[in-house]
Amino acid sequence: MKAVELQAYQQPLVVVDRPAPVAGEGQELIDVTACGVCHSDIHVVDGQFGSPLPLIPGHEVTGVHHDLGPVMVYAPWGCRHCWICETGHEMICPDGAEAGLFRDGGYAEQMLVTHREYLQPLGDLDPVRSAPLACGGLTAFRAARHTLEALRRRGPAARALVIGAGGLGQFGIQFLRLMTDAEVWVADPAPGKQRRAVELGATAAVATDELDGKFDAIIDFVGAQPTLEAAVQRVQRRGIVVAVGLYGGRVPFGVGAVPHEAQFMSSIWGTVGELGELIAFAHRHPIQDTVEPMPLERAEEAHQRLRAGEAAGRIVLVP
Repeated sequence: MKAVELQAYQQPLVVVDRPAPVAGEGQELIDVTACGVCHSDIHVVDGQFGSPLPLIPGHEVTGVHHDLGPVMVYAPWGCRHCWICETGHEMICPDGAEAGLFRDGGYAEQMLVTHREYLQPLGDLDPVRSAPLACGGLTAFRAARHTLEALRRRGPAARALVIGAGGLGQFGIQFLRLMTDAEVWVADPAPGKQRRAVELGATAAVATDELDGKFDAIIDFVGAQPTLEAAVQRVQRRGIVVAVGLYGGRVPFGVGAVPHEAQFMSSIWGTVGELGELIAFAHRHPIQDTVEPMPLERAEEAHQRLRAGEAAGRIVLVP
């Protein structure tokens, strides 16, 4: 089968021919329909996760299963034995091995999946347009749900802030608009992303230093030092800040260092159950996204465009 490999950190991806995978005991085989390109794939290439090499990247995968039909892959595979996995939170399993990060993923014509539970029926959703829901959508869906209590507590006065209007942020804007009655602001320095945020229903989209007032809920899809510092400055007392982005920011925490009784938490991916809920949600509420299909062979070009900030939404590789 045709596949794309990462053979060395910080080196270009390579298109290779591999033997077709064969499902072993308990495993499932799918024909890959599409695979989204995510910033986490860039982190894999840069060696930030210490992924085993050679590796087929890709974790936003849709495909076809011989029995289930069109499916979406739940990629954060847990050990399935620890107490965290038993509570359904496999995405934070300390012994997890995520597809596309530590096991071969979806930049290929076929893919092995470790358990049938990780294949969620896709229904009649477009498999190319919906592929980014598997990570970008699911991560934003869980993050938005973390904010619901704080926003509902404030009632009609509730204000939410999304920091970063890239692929994940664009999902986050829509989920907040659909799940709550809050006023939704967006902070992003790029004029094009600001315009897109308003198109998706944001009340206002501005640069971080142009923000006005305090917010009851803030989701930081960037996670850099300046964005986390802005979140500390802008969160309301008893509000919540949800850190999602992987750009390594750190802020002091303690009484007096942050607004009184504000909550600060990280949010990682989502559960198997939440992926099923998201697919059902997407059937009821069509999600607007900017998806650009590209042939699998152009995976390296897709990565370079993502690094350069030239992807308007999500690039999706199609075998």
